[in-house]
Order: sequence, then structure tokens, then C-alpha cells
Amino acid sequence: MATFPAAATEAEYTALTRESLLPAVSGLLGRDDVVPFTEGSLPVYAVGEDLVLKLYPPVYLDELHTERTVLEVLHGTLPTPKVADSGERDGWGWLLMERLPGRTLKELWPSMSTEDKRRLMPELGELLATLHAVDAPRLAVLAPADWTEFVATQRDKVVEHHRRKKLPEAWVARIPAFLESVDLGTPPVVPLHTEFMRDHVMIDDGRITGLFDFEPAMRGAAEYDFVAVGLFITSGDGDLMRRFLDGYGQPVDPRRCLAYALLHVYSNFSWYFEELPAPPEPTLDALAESWWGTGS
Repeated sequence: MATFPAAATEAEYTALTRESLLPAVSGLLGRDDVVPFTEGSLPVYAVGEDLVLKLYPPVYLDELHTERTVLEVLHGTLPTPKVADSGERDGWGWLLMERLPGRTLKELWPSMSTEDKRRLMPELGELLATLHAVDAPRLAVLAPADWTEFVATQRDKVVEHHRRKKLPEAWVARIPAFLESVDLGTPPVVPLHTEFMRDHVMIDDGRITGLFDFEPAMRGAAEYDFVAVGLFITSGDGDLMRRFLDGYGQPVDPRRCLAYALLHVYSNFSWYFEELPAPPEPTLDALAESWWGTGS
């Protein structure tokens, strides 16, 4: 039986391909009807028509426990994949899940009418609100152990992070004063998807059929999830954001959303500036309104 290769470091993992792992995957499952998906940061495979297998290399093995726990807690409350089985082999973790029907919102977005996009926003807002309302003791294992400490750590390295991401120095110079002006307080912590975006929402016949990809899930301030909402769902469209918030059930502060965007683990404003509309003036306050405001 084929074994999984070593992948204890990021370099070892990135040298692998999903196709090269197929013999080990087929051996693990005892079946050959396995086809790799092209999307996603971790290897994912369609297994027949009804199942999906996700792999967690040794360097990211802890994400198996995170995703399995979240899916087991949320299934039945949110439209999430049902866990069929899970385990470890050769240092790799694996999670077998039921396949969600439909296609991703990312795939469908270019062909959707403006009216269909507007109609979907309140449903997406309600979906996120349902996630944030879940209060389950099992989710206490999610990182970080202390949200305030996490935010402080991110602030300590925020300038270095954005310089490393090649953000123009004029914008980098504005970050410390902006963050000082935003009161993030000590908000209640809620379950966070952290990547609530079109890529991770399934749609079938105009209906939301699922939310998936929970390996980076955390517990923290609700606005942290609105980072991805503003960047990758509403994408600077104030009308869509207003409709999303109608479904979510309460407003959010655009400046707090921008603050968390700057502090986000995967923040990359050089890329965002290429993909989203430019603010009317080159200030972080204007940027907050452009990307997280409602236009009202």
C-alpha cells in the first residue's frame, strides 16, 4: 500500500502535488474513484459523487482537530458538511465528509444578476449571524486562548507585516495612528470562520446549501469575520453590505472592520488594492467607508 510522503515542514509540503498523493489516498480509502479538487490551501478530493476527503499534512495536523470539532458542533445548526470518518496515517490527518450540493458562490458570481446578488445578501448575513450565536463548550478549544493578547501580538508586528507584504510606505506610515484611534475594547468572543467568502459558500438552484472550510476557525470578535465579508463578498459595494447587515441583524463599525483587516493573520493590502475599488481619498478612514460602509 502506498504511503504518504514526509511533509513535516512547509517546504516539504509545498513540493507535493495533489496528483502525487493519489496512490496514498486510494490506498487509504480502498477505492479508485477519487478526483482532486483544484481549489483550497489543503489537498481535497471528491470521492465518488457523495463524499469529500480532506488531508492535513503533518505540518498542519492540528487543523484536523479544529475542523473536525467545529463541523461536529455546527452540523444541524448550520448547513455544514457532516463528518463521515476521520483519522491519521503516516503522520497525516484525514477527514471524510459528506459532499455539499451545488457550486461555490465564487464560481457562480460572474454569471449572477445584480438582483440575485442582492437577494442572496440577507441570507448570507443570517448565516454568519447564526454561526456567531453558537455557544457550545466544545468550541472553547479554538484559538486563541486570549483574544486581547492575540490582538496585542498582532499590533506589535503589524508594521513589519505590511512592509513584508510590499504595502507602499505611505500607507504603512498611517497604520499606527489609525489603530490607536480605534477602540477595539474587550468584545465578547464568538465562533469565527475567519474566511467567510464566496469560495466557501455553496449554492444550488439559488439557495445556500452549505458553508465549509473551517480549518482556520477561531474564537474572537465578530468584526474579525467581517474582514472577509467586506473584501471577498460585498467587495466595496455599499448596497450589498447594507443588505448583508440587514440579514445579520446589527450594524458593524467600518473602522473596527478595517482595524481587524490590518491585524488579520492573512492580511495583504497590496493585493486588496489591486482587486477592490480605491477610496475617494488616500486615508484609512476613507478606506474603511469604501470597503465596509453601506453607502448611506
